[in-house]
Amino acid sequence: MTDLRITEIFYSLQGETRTVGLPTVFVRLTGCPLRCGYCDTEYAFHGGEKRTQHSILEEVASHNPRYVTITGGEPLAQPDCLALLTKLCDQGYTVSLETSGAITLAGIDPRVVIVMDLKTPASGEVSRNLYENIDQLSSHDQVKFVICDRGDYEWSRFKVDQYRLADKVGDILFSPSFGQVDARELAEWVLADNLPVRLQLQMHKLLWDDAAGH
Repeated sequence: MTDLRITEIFYSLQGETRTVGLPTVFVRLTGCPLRCGYCDTEYAFHGGEKRTQHSILEEVASHNPRYVTITGGEPLAQPDCLALLTKLCDQGYTVSLETSGAITLAGIDPRVVIVMDLKTPASGEVSRNLYENIDQLSSHDQVKFVICDRGDYEWSRFKVDQYRLADKVGDILFSPSFGQVDARELAEWVLADNLPVRLQLQMHKLLWDDAAGH
């Protein structure tokens, strides 16, 4: 099996997405071609340790998890991530992939729950969105928008409507960028417009003041 470069593997509560609060093993792959202004995992851009897929699977199994999340960085920057996703699904885990949406989703095992960002203007990486990836999503997948300001909110609201995301995916997540937009204010905007979205707070930061998601 091909090696992957891994920044860390850890067991914690899921801080975001549909499975928030559930015990989860996180496998953080190293490397990312994007440089979003709000990134809280810059330590995963470089370094890491080359690990065999067998050793990764062994460490994941040692926690006896029900849920496994592959994250980064940008996991799909390492093409052999696809094989790891399939092997984790074969082990019977509920597997999710957190991806920027800047790399094609083609070839991902259909059992994987994809959590795909659409990068907002204030991220500094809006030009990297591959909108054709939306066609790869299904009703068990999720789309996330990190909202930094009112302009990001209006842009995101338009994209939800333009791509009919409420009819395409299971959850649309609006997440306030930590320290940039007040979560209560974002909640009021969502309520005022009656949007078909889920307001998402980063639970790990509320519990542990942990920017990196442990």
